[in-house]
Amino acid sequence: MKKVNIGAPGFEYDEGDPEGFRAGMFRPGPGLGAAKLGLSVYEIPPGQSLCPYHFEYGEEEWLLVLDGEATVRHPGGEEVLAAWDLTCFPPGPEGAHEVRNDSAETIRILMFSDIVTPTATSYPDSGKIGIWTGDKEDDVMVHRSSKVGYFSGEPRLEQGE
Repeated sequence: MKKVNIGAPGFEYDEGDPEGFRAGMFRPGPGLGAAKLGLSVYEIPPGQSLCPYHFEYGEEEWLLVLDGEATVRHPGGEEVLAAWDLTCFPPGPEGAHEVRNDSAETIRILMFSDIVTPTATSYPDSGKIGIWTGDKEDDVMVHRSSKVGYFSGEPRLEQGE
């Protein structure tokens, strides 16, 4: 049996994250051999958000506040969740959310979901769609405005066949 202690996680920060979206992440699942459920513990410093406002098309996500107070934006407005508050974000627009730290202290949250591949994520504020295929080479983030026609770029059409 493999195990980890989420009470003392080794958070990783992505240096490429812009100001306003800097959060540390601990993702134990791969090391435990998890395949169907994903779990991450996040450390969110004051003034930062976990990620932009979004919703998943294929995954249900759960949020548990471990320490501090998290501000959660959702389709009905905003709400502050305290330590040990738990909520669920269903797939689709009704599950849209953003998790922020509007407090003066670093907060910790735990998020878990089922793992669905392929799947898509919508970002309503910026008009983006992310497609996650399970193959990083084929994953894309696009603006909705970049839509192309179904047959766009097909070689047979370009050759006049």
